[in-house]
Amino acid sequence: MKIAAVEHLHADAGQRNFDFLKITADNGLVGWSEYNESFGGLGVSAVIDGLAPMVIGRDPRAWEAIGAQLYAVRRQAAGGVVQQALGAIENALLDLKARALGVPVYELLGGPVRDRIRLYWSHCGTYRLQWSKEMQIPPLRTLQDCVDAGKEVVGRGYTALKTNVFVLGAEPYLHSPGFARRGPGFPELNAERHVLDAVRDQLAAFREGTGKDVDILVDLNFNFKTEGFLKVARAIEPFDIFWVEIDTRDAKALHYIRSRTNIPVASCECLFGRRDYRPYFEAQSVDVAIIDTPWNGVAESAKIAAMADAYEVNVAPHNFYGHLATLMNAHFCAVVPNLRIMEIDPDTVPWYDELVTHTPDIKDGHLVLSSRPGWGTEVNEAAVRAHPPKKR
Repeated sequence: MKIAAVEHLHADAGQRNFDFLKITADNGLVGWSEYNESFGGLGVSAVIDGLAPMVIGRDPRAWEAIGAQLYAVRRQAAGGVVQQALGAIENALLDLKARALGVPVYELLGGPVRDRIRLYWSHCGTYRLQWSKEMQIPPLRTLQDCVDAGKEVVGRGYTALKTNVFVLGAEPYLHSPGFARRGPGFPELNAERHVLDAVRDQLAAFREGTGKDVDILVDLNFNFKTEGFLKVARAIEPFDIFWVEIDTRDAKALHYIRSRTNIPVASCECLFGRRDYRPYFEAQSVDVAIIDTPWNGVAESAKIAAMADAYEVNVAPHNFYGHLATLMNAHFCAVVPNLRIMEIDPDTVPWYDELVTHTPDIKDGHLVLSSRPGWGTEVNEAAVRAHPPKKR
């Protein structure tokens, strides 16, 4: 079996696009993966095109050898969009090999240690505040909307939610200066008093909606500096927070924050490969290491998880993508012993389910592992063509 073609497909996802990689073998078998150019990955498709000549004609079953060569030829530009392209290729090769053997991908990685994976509702209220029109979902504008969203989480069977920082009022906005989005705070990235007051009010509203038995996670992204991250963490401590998620390039600064708050700290979703994660483990920076498996590749992500386990650190997948990525992450979650919880985005565009042949099986806030070959789903190319990507 030899690789005959490498191509990418793209679909409108509302405020962004979904991106898929298709690797076809000379016997007609296809391997799929999902990646993403909308979130810091502009140019991944071009890198994939540049790497394709080194992949075509190779035996896809030797995915470790292919991955090692691709990494070596791009070693001087490791990380970033290069690693995201390598991850997309690795993941499609895993799917292709598993389909050739007629087994799920998790069987290539040691077999599952669990068949049910606890989920948390991610970006709860966030998409409704920022992109309700683009995604065709209900808007969120008030604290009562936060209460109602919390009730919806419970009503749909989820036992945990994650939200970002909102500033509600006459002109509500998502507080995201770390990404230069609309609203104050950029470029200083300070935790001003009105922001601290807003996040406390927001969490009180979510807690009112969910009741005391639902876990609440808070994602601060890159929106503050060390001082500000610690201020926010201390401000939200009374709300029984499951974890505070912090993005920072400084492992020692993150350790400083972790040592001064009683909330577990999660981070690392923007890192690439074991070499990037090592300083965070050695500095005891995190309670939970978040791993982006579309960026890193599921096999590499499992190696990062094994490394984390040696430092008594749990892991969680970064999963704000489409159904294919959710199922890719399910295979990762199935095989790593030190899993904490899995992310998923229930707020989606109306045509979301049409883009794949099998959607994830979700029951009582848990994803039930599939036994279908490969990732357990394929991309519906007709549906992707029916929703062409928009220029962003």
